[in-house]
Amino acid sequence: MRLLRSTDLALRVLMRLAVAGDTPEATPTTRDVAAAMEVPYTHAAKVVAELQHMGLLEARRGRGGGLTLTDRGRAASVGTVVRAFEGDGDVVDCEGGATPCPLASACRLRGALRQAQEAFFASLDPITVADIVAEPTGPLLLGISRFA
Repeated sequence: MRLLRSTDLALRVLMRLAVAGDTPEATPTTRDVAAAMEVPYTHAAKVVAELQHMGLLEARRGRGGGLTLTDRGRAASVGTVVRAFEGDGDVVDCEGGATPCPLASACRLRGALRQAQEAFFASLDPITVADIVAEPTGPLLLGISRFA
């Protein structure tokens, strides 16, 4: 399974904000995030908006504004974040496209793939954002970050 770019970006933003601290220099803007992670501003803005909607980060406008992680964001389950960005659709689209799969009504693969997908999410559920930035990741992340 490969994560969507938006899921990857959301996790990286949360990780970086989790180690940022509370200084004004540590509150990047959405433009800073887009530039540092080399993604279009519009893509970063959509991800930031979704994270804000989920209550995982706060975005303040204007001078002294920027992005900060909320307490809820620090305690957020990685599984919850991945589910929110990946959606709960099937791994394969058996009924889509010009020619639906002729096995769709009796296929056992679809159920097995759904079960594997749920196991993937379930394995991420107990892991929090705080967990994934614990030593040695946090200090390393601060050292390589291009936005501070």
